[in-house]
Amino acid sequence: MPVPPTRPHPTATAPPRFPAGFLWGAATSAYQVEGATAEDGRTASIWDTFCRTPGKVFQGHTGEVAVDHYHRFREDVRLMAGLGLTAYRFSVSWPRVQPTGHGPAVQQGLDFYRRLTDELLSAGITPVATLYHWDLPQELESAGGWPERATAERFAEYAGLVGEALGDRIGHWTTLNEPWCSAFLGYGSGVHAPGRTDPVAALRAAHHLNLGHGLAVTALRGVLPADAQLSVSLNLHALRPLTPSADDRDAVRRIDAVGNRVFLGPMLEGAYPEDLLADTAHLTDWSFVRAGDEKEIHQPMDWLGVNYYTPTVVSAADEGTAPARADGHGGGTASPWPGADQVGFHPAPGERTAMDWAVDPSGLYELLTGLARRHPDLPLVVTENGAAYQDEVGEDGTVHDPERAAYLHAHLAAIHRATADGADVRGYFAWSLLDNFEWAYGYAKRFGLVHVDYPTQTRTPKTSAHWYARVARTGELRPPAEG
Repeated sequence: MPVPPTRPHPTATAPPRFPAGFLWGAATSAYQVEGATAEDGRTASIWDTFCRTPGKVFQGHTGEVAVDHYHRFREDVRLMAGLGLTAYRFSVSWPRVQPTGHGPAVQQGLDFYRRLTDELLSAGITPVATLYHWDLPQELESAGGWPERATAERFAEYAGLVGEALGDRIGHWTTLNEPWCSAFLGYGSGVHAPGRTDPVAALRAAHHLNLGHGLAVTALRGVLPADAQLSVSLNLHALRPLTPSADDRDAVRRIDAVGNRVFLGPMLEGAYPEDLLADTAHLTDWSFVRAGDEKEIHQPMDWLGVNYYTPTVVSAADEGTAPARADGHGGGTASPWPGADQVGFHPAPGERTAMDWAVDPSGLYELLTGLARRHPDLPLVVTENGAAYQDEVGEDGTVHDPERAAYLHAHLAAIHRATADGADVRGYFAWSLLDNFEWAYGYAKRFGLVHVDYPTQTRTPKTSAHWYARVARTGELRPPAEG
C-alpha cells in the first residue's frame, strides 16, 4: 500500500521570514584580522603600542599577523560567498592609509581596500566600511589622543581622504565603531589602548569622538555620491536594575547616561543630557564643549548601527563599600564609568559564553524597540552580535559549535520579533567572520563563524556558519536542529 505524502499539521506555522533586501553579513576589524602591521607604509597604532606593553594583553599576543587577512582576503571573500553573505562589514586601518594621522593618504594602503572591495563586489557582496575601529595612529596619541580636539579634526580629514578614494566602490559607511569603548575603556579603565586611567580624559575623549563623528559625516557628504548611506555603530547597554528599588533604578539612570545617552543625546537629539552633566560636575565643567559643537555632532544619518552581546545588571552600591566591578568590560581596577562610582554591577542570570557573558536576547529586543519608539524614522542595523565558545576541530575535521548556532538563532528571533513590533531593522552582521585577535584577550577567545588554526592559518567554517548560510540564502529562520 503506498504511503501517502506527508502534509503539514494544520496548526503548523511557517518559520519567521526576513524581508527581501535584508543585509546578511559578518563583521571584522582591521587590527583584529589584517596583520601586515609594518607593510606598505603602515605605522604603529595605539594597539601596536599597547600590545608591546607587558601585562596588557593575554600572553603578550599582538595583531602583527592576526589572521593574515591582508594577504588572504581573496580566500576570505570566497568563504563569504560560499556562506551566502550579502554584506561584509570591515574597518579601514587609519595608520595604513594615513600613517601619521595627517597629510596625504598612502596609495598602497588605499589600494588594499580597493582590491578588497573590488573582490567583494565581484562576488555580489556589499562592502560596509567602518572608518575607525580603535586603531588610532600612535603619533596622534602621542600628541594627546582623543581627549584633544585636534584628533577630531584630523579624523574628519582622514574620513574625507578615504571617502574620496573609495566612494566609487563603497556605498555604506560607518564613522566610528563603539566610541564608548574607545573613550571609557581606553582612557577610563585602561583595559584597552592606549591604557590611560583618567575619568576626565575619558569624558573629553567621548566628546571629541562625538565631534569627530559629526565632522566626518560632513566631510563624507562633501565627497560621496548623494545616495551613500552614512551611520555610526554604538555598543548600547541594555540595562536592568537588580531590584525595583528607587536607588537601583537611579543606578540604571546613571549608567544609561554615561553608557548610552552620552552618544545618543548629541548624535540624535543635538544635546548632552542634563543629568550626565550633573552626575559628572564634580569631575569637569564640560568647558571642552564649545558653542556649536552639539549642532555639529547632530548630523542626519541614514541608519544607526547597534552592537549587542549581553545585558547589564546594576544596583546602588552599598554605602562605604567599593562598587562591584563585574561590568563585563575587563578586569581593570579603574572604573570606566565616570560619575557612577556608587553603582554596583552584577552578573546577569542565564547560560554563559566563554566570555562569561549571559545569553539573553531579550536585551537586544529591548534596545531595538526602545530606539524605534524614540526615533521612529531612523532605520537600524545590528552591526555586531555573536558569542565566544571553546571551539575545537574534531577528528573528522568539523568544528561543531551548537551553542553559537543557538545564540545566533535566539538573537535573530529577537530581531524578527522587534521588527514585528515596529522596529525598522535593515540588516544583521554576525561577529565575527573569523576567529581573530580579541583585543586584551589576545587569541584566547573565539568569536568566528569560521575557525582559524593560527599556526597554519587554515580556515574551517563551523557548523554555525553552515546554519547561518542557510538562513542568509533563504531568509527563513529555522532552528539549528532543523538542519
